[in-house]
Amino acid sequence: MSQNISPLAGKPAPKSILVDVPKLLAAYADTRPDPSVTAQRVAFGTSGHRGSSLQGSFNEWHILAITQAICEYRQSKGIDGPLFLGCDTHALSQPAFESALEVLAAHGVTTMVSRGGEFTPTPAISHAILVHNRGRSSGLADGIVVTPSHNPPDNGGFKYNPTNGGPADTDITKWVENRANALIEGGLKEVRRMPFAQARKAAGTREHDYLDRYVTDLANIVDFDVIRSAGVHMGVDPLGGAGVHYWAPIAERYKLDLTVVSATVDPQFAFMSVDWDGKIRMDPSSKYAMQRLIGLKDQYDVAFACDTDHDRHGVVTRSGGLMEPNHYLSVLVDYLFRHRPQWSADAAVGKTVVSTALIDRVVKRLGRKLYEVPVGFKWFAPGLFDSSLGFGCEESAGASLLRRDGSVWATDKDGLVPSLLAAEITAREGRDPGELYRQLTDELGRPFSNRVEAAATPAQKAKLAKLSPDQLHTDRLAGEKIEQVLDKAPGNGAAIGGIKAVAASGWFAARPSGTEAIYKIYAESFRDEQHLQALLDEAQKIVDTAIA
Repeated sequence: MSQNISPLAGKPAPKSILVDVPKLLAAYADTRPDPSVTAQRVAFGTSGHRGSSLQGSFNEWHILAITQAICEYRQSKGIDGPLFLGCDTHALSQPAFESALEVLAAHGVTTMVSRGGEFTPTPAISHAILVHNRGRSSGLADGIVVTPSHNPPDNGGFKYNPTNGGPADTDITKWVENRANALIEGGLKEVRRMPFAQARKAAGTREHDYLDRYVTDLANIVDFDVIRSAGVHMGVDPLGGAGVHYWAPIAERYKLDLTVVSATVDPQFAFMSVDWDGKIRMDPSSKYAMQRLIGLKDQYDVAFACDTDHDRHGVVTRSGGLMEPNHYLSVLVDYLFRHRPQWSADAAVGKTVVSTALIDRVVKRLGRKLYEVPVGFKWFAPGLFDSSLGFGCEESAGASLLRRDGSVWATDKDGLVPSLLAAEITAREGRDPGELYRQLTDELGRPFSNRVEAAATPAQKAKLAKLSPDQLHTDRLAGEKIEQVLDKAPGNGAAIGGIKAVAASGWFAARPSGTEAIYKIYAESFRDEQHLQALLDEAQKIVDTAIA
């Protein structure tokens, strides 16, 4: 990735960059968002509303308004089953959880909160919604997860999962966003709430043992017998996230040789090594953030980590250290579709347009169908829900899959299952996923990939998002004929919000960032680094010409 690497990257976090938690919490309670400032309005990106109370972009008013909007949305759609509410270990998650419960209880919503106040991973919420809704046509459940995922410690996040258990689609989030902003503009006069102590004791507020139910059901998606009998020695770093207390019960229940390298929970995340840009970010796919586990790689047959809400995974192998997400996902697809005989022969493989083309080659060899969609996990939820997709993944280390019997497990990303599958793969294949990746590339070609970012104005970003194939004034890409130019995803025909050009031995995709004043170019070559550089250079020229 062409980026300015901070001198702090990969080093222990210095005290000077740690968040001031009391100040953060005070700002959550005291700040009133100004709806005339774009950055202070409610905005649902690919994973809900995110921001920081220190910037006025995530505070009590936002959460009260969003929760009120969700209550109104549920009512308009006749959703009257329980709402599963969970939160992660970010400092802003607990106060946001409390604000949400004050509104949910005032609306008489049956709200399932975790037993004993345990942190709740995103996949445990998706799993709970689907288990409740199985076989029902009325009294359907939905959920809210309070998490900004792997974002820095000063961030908060809030996302809604409707009755299909996956991330809410744009039509829902747009409605909730507009209504929440209107409520803020009206000074929250229409928001119904009750004091937290009262909300916690309300008849509709019930405890749910997310941990036990999720852990017990894992045997239906991961083959623990093969892991146990092979004696795979595993290490896990929960990175101080929501699944921190899930791993020991998993090891105990399934009698696994699994060591939790640290069970520390710290809202400053002071134990982290610093990410590439000098910020603390609990990203299990970043070699800078993953220094602790990478340093322990020789102690385990395979090791893994998850981000703060445990919906992303990172796999560390003895053979090669931290695997790039695209590399591990390719191995996972190849393995799963050979070792899940009960999955339908028609079950497809889902990937985003910017995920590796090695997956395409694996899928072709397996004789399976590829389902390629725009960026965003919500595109996989319907297919996972009806089992027409066996597996769905995105290049940023997010994936979910079916149970062993071919029925739905979770329609949101699950970080714990792909982590445990790294151990199942190691047990059954007798080699770790890093070694299997090398074998895969010997057989199908080795990809070289990179992503670059460049500054872009809002006008340029809008232009890039609407770029059409005929605006690409060339039919050659790095010396090869361009075979296809896409502005819509081949899987579902949805706009990719940018452009993708594909040639025989390489491709590039360009799309504006949803959150920053930049655009991103992804490129991949099946030749060498030189060819990759040529792809990136030409892509940059094509994009710059098109948005000039």
